[in-house]
Amino acid sequence: MAKTGVIGAGSWGIALSLLLHNNGHEVTVWSALKDEIVELKETHEHRTLPGVHLPETMIFTDNLEEAMADKDLLVLAVPSIYTRTTAASMKPFCRDGQILVNVAKGIEESTLMTLSEQIEEELPMANVAVLSGPSHAEEVSRGLPTTCVTGARDRETAEFIQNLFMSPVFRVYTSPDILGIELGGSLKNVIALAAGIADGLGYGDNTKAALITRGITEIAKLGTAMGGKFETFCGLSGIGDLIVTCASMHSRNRRAGILIGQGRTMEEAMAEVKMVVEGVYSAKAALALSRKYEISMPIIEQVNQVLFDGKPAADAVKDLMMRDKTIEASTMMWE
Repeated sequence: MAKTGVIGAGSWGIALSLLLHNNGHEVTVWSALKDEIVELKETHEHRTLPGVHLPETMIFTDNLEEAMADKDLLVLAVPSIYTRTTAASMKPFCRDGQILVNVAKGIEESTLMTLSEQIEEELPMANVAVLSGPSHAEEVSRGLPTTCVTGARDRETAEFIQNLFMSPVFRVYTSPDILGIELGGSLKNVIALAAGIADGLGYGDNTKAALITRGITEIAKLGTAMGGKFETFCGLSGIGDLIVTCASMHSRNRRAGILIGQGRTMEEAMAEVKMVVEGVYSAKAALALSRKYEISMPIIEQVNQVLFDGKPAADAVKDLMMRDKTIEASTMMWE
């Protein structure tokens, strides 16, 4: 049995807490929101995961030191916009070599840093890893089978995390490509907004398939230019996570996109979804990265124009369709 602390009591943090508990580990869950901790203690249910019972032996606290003390593993599960500030708050209680796995997805707009880079900057003493893949909290909390990948600096850390999370319903692979895993998980949220917008406009399966296919092409081109491995973008944290996020109504990014396609503003869509829409916060960073590395990312560009420049969604689709004619894969040419 391992002692684990889950920092963040959103739906994903709670789903992973339940998974770890069911695997026989001791679990302490922390939230900065005292009312949330009181509700979890009293009801043993998370309001975004109705019907999912949380065991009486699971510990809930708003005391960060308690959540972190003497833990074999820390799981950082706060929304990406709070990753840096939460990591900074953790510094007084973080021991040297502490294994910390980040499970959120995003890129910091002001610095263009991935979440693990932000965590390492705030917690240089920690051993930072990541966990990502096609894994909606609503399904993981109900024990529906899925697979994910954990990335770490060394094989021993990756296999340690793999062993803690692995179960009959949660298969975990390992990878040394932390950067590729994070970029796939972050950029797919922006493509999922585009997929949702297409749904909101009333477009069909053909449109969705085209967006997923060209979307992963954009992600892989940028990701490999930045140092990620192409195989990662063909895997669980790349095309796997992109498919589920573009297709599922569990996806807050897709739901927000649908509302935007139906005519809501970005602000109205986010308010209606009532949860953090990570793709909105990653969109500007993705566009900035594409320009920094001189990678053409037309879907990312059009999503930014719809979100922040007031461009009508139908016009964005038309502009995507009517761009200059080109070859599909630049690595294949006629002799």
